[in-house]
Order: sequence, then C-alpha cells, then structure tokens
Amino acid sequence: MSILIKNGRVVTASEDAIADVYIEGEKIAAIGKNLPMKAEREIDANGKFVFPGGIDPHVHLDMPFMGTFSSDSYETGTLAALHGGTTMVIDFILQTQGKPLRHALEAWQGRSNGNCFGDYSFHMAVTDFNDDTKKEIEEMVEKEGIVSFKTFMAYKGALMIDDRQMVGLMNEVKRCGGMVTVHATNGDLIDFLVAKHRSEGKLSPLYHYLSQPEITESEATGRFADLAYQTGAIGYVVHMTCEGALNHIRDAAKRNQKVYAETCIQYLLLDASLYEKDFDGAKWVMSPPLRQKKDQETLWAGINQGSVQVVATDHCPFKWEQKKMGEKDFSKIPNGHPAIEHRVELLFSEGVVKNRISLNKFVEVASTNAAKIFGMFPAKGTIAVGSDADIIILDPEVKHKLSAKTHHMNVDYSSYEGWEVTGKTKMTILRGKVAVEDGKVHIPKGYGKFIKRNKVKQHI
Repeated sequence: MSILIKNGRVVTASEDAIADVYIEGEKIAAIGKNLPMKAEREIDANGKFVFPGGIDPHVHLDMPFMGTFSSDSYETGTLAALHGGTTMVIDFILQTQGKPLRHALEAWQGRSNGNCFGDYSFHMAVTDFNDDTKKEIEEMVEKEGIVSFKTFMAYKGALMIDDRQMVGLMNEVKRCGGMVTVHATNGDLIDFLVAKHRSEGKLSPLYHYLSQPEITESEATGRFADLAYQTGAIGYVVHMTCEGALNHIRDAAKRNQKVYAETCIQYLLLDASLYEKDFDGAKWVMSPPLRQKKDQETLWAGINQGSVQVVATDHCPFKWEQKKMGEKDFSKIPNGHPAIEHRVELLFSEGVVKNRISLNKFVEVASTNAAKIFGMFPAKGTIAVGSDADIIILDPEVKHKLSAKTHHMNVDYSSYEGWEVTGKTKMTILRGKVAVEDGKVHIPKGYGKFIKRNKVKQHI
C-alpha cells in the first residue's frame, strides 16, 4: 500500500519542518511540501508531530529469571511497544555458562521467531568467555548480524565475568567490528551488602536499594571505561542511573575516549523514596535501583550535553504474584519493571513539554542514536528517502493518564499508575503498514522481523 502523510510537523534528530511524507511499499519514497503523489491512503497530520518510530535497545521479553519468566512475551511486548510508538526493540540473549553462544541464540529464536508484531534484534550476553566462545564471536557478527555483546560485572555464578575475560572479549569483539555493552555494578560489593542486610534481618525492598549504593555503579563504570580504553574497544554502558557513573564517562572524554551511555526512562522520573512503601516498593525493584533527585538532574543534563546518548527502558515485567516471591526476602524479588509502552510518551511529556530537552534531542535519544550506535542507520531511526517507513504520528494536545487498566503490557500493575501524560501516539506505521491506529491493531503477529545489523563505528 502507498501512504501519503500530509501537513504534519516532521521532526528528525536534525530537521523540523511542516511537510508531506510519501510511503511506497516498506520505504519512504519522498518528503516535501505539497507532494503531488496520489496514494491508496491519505492521512492528514495537521497539528500533529511526525516522528521516526522509537527504538528501545534494552528490553527483556520472555526472559528466564530466578525460576520464572518475564511476563511479556515477544508477542505481547512488541505489540505494547507499537501502541506507545516504539517500532523496534533489541533484546538480550543470555548465554548459559558452560554452553556455546549458538545454544543460547537458538533458545531465544525459539521464543521470538514468528511471534513479534514489531521489528527486533538481539544483543548477545557473554557469560562464559573462553577459547570456544571466542571462536563464535565472528560468526555472530558476520552471519547473524549480532554486533553487540553484553557483559555483566555482577550476578556472580550466573552471569558475571571477571576483568580478564572482559579484556579477552573486548579484544576479539573489536577485531570483528562489534561493540561491548555492560551492566556496570560491582557484584562482589553488592553480594557482601546483600548478605549483611539479610543476616541482620533487614529484608524489605528498601534493602535492595541499600545493597546497591551509588559507589557500586560508579566504580564499575570507571573500571569498564578503563578496560575499554586499554583495549581500544567501543564501549556502551546500559541503564546508567547516577551522577557518579556519569562523571566517569565525562572523565573518559577528557582523554579523548568515547564511551556511550544509556539511561532509562524510570531513572529520569522516579526516585528511591518509592522503596519506603513497605512491600509495595517491590514494584520498582530493579538493578541498578532507582536513585536520588540529584541523579535525575545529572542525567537530564547529560542528555543535553551529549554524554548520555540513549533513553531505553530495561523493560523486564513481572506480575505481582511473581514479585511476591520475595515478600519475606528482598533478594528473592524478581528484578525489573514494565515501561516498554510508555517510554516515548513519557519522554515527550516530561522532556519536551516541560522544556528539559528539545524536539530534536527527543528524537535523537528515543530513536536515532540507538540506530546509529547499533548499526541500523539510516534504514532505521530517521525519516529520510530510502529509510524504512517506521513512523509515529503523535498528537501533542491529548492528555491521558497511565494505568494498568488501560495499558497493553502483560502485567497487572503500572509503575506510573495515575501519571498524567501530555501527548499521545495516535498512529504507528511499521515498514509501510499502519500497525496501530487509535488503539486498534492492523497487522498480524509475525509481521515484525529480525533486523540484522551492520558492523559498528564510533561516529556519533
């Protein structure tokens, strides 16, 4: 089908103009004033914003964790994303220690193939770097289009690798044209504090937060930046939460090093006072935990300064019954919260409407930078001739409240219950098809496709 979007305010990371957008097949075919084309579907976007589809490069769908699975499948999670204006996600494959990367890839493909409404890709989490794993890195980059490799500096015995393995992985990933991403928290110190609090009978969700003080994140972030500097690897820190960690990224820039930083929408808007709500605080138990107001200010500043390039979600939802696994012990609460559907609208409402960021910066951190960093630009992340027709039309005047009663995520509570948002995604177009319009779904399950990504370059 051909589509002509007329008279919308088309905003990319660098442009902002009233224009028409003509779509043919899966691609954008023309952009301009008063385009003369006739289309099978004409959409009047007067008074509305036309943005590139959002890209969330940090989600966990159908993920095994602590004896259960995150409650959003690839089907429900990618559909909820489309409702909110996110057309593509990147999920994490978790290698099982002692087993090859290929084994993990096949397990995740078994859950995702044919089940996605939106487009998707994978990061490969390397939890056991050895001579055999090393041989698989090039295959993942060249054959599978998986160019980002996640590491954990915490979760000893399950996910964590040591600094020697980190260095080995960095060297091999650099050689193959990929990048290394990191969960940067000091696992040994966290484990010590968890054990200390448990031994003292301090078992409420508040002690999840107190077991991961800012220093656990800032120390690990600085160490990761130093290892990336030594090896020359491209590094990316996921879900950054605090001033101390960001200051290490700023320090790295002083020696002409670029380390990419991602934060998540919850760290910009929510704070650690929520952990004082007795067990209700379990709704916000995630790692790293929510921080202080001063950290929110630092992260917003980091976005405007260009030292934080991406706003993601770390979407990893669990139903309330699953959260209650840790009712008597905070260390048994499944970590994660639901946000995949709300990221774009919250970032627009709290960022653009409240004058914290510009419209162009909004597009940059919600879509374009992720496409550039992870090897998908300009096919994804922008509105340009030849790009995939991934487009959202957002009405900036519509006010609405977020609630578990109305969201599409497969979880029975909302981290933002009753939160009033200004701006609503009215239509989401994915590769030239109207996917969701006014809350109605127009594409079948399986329309979303796996996106192979290109080798990465440090150029944004």
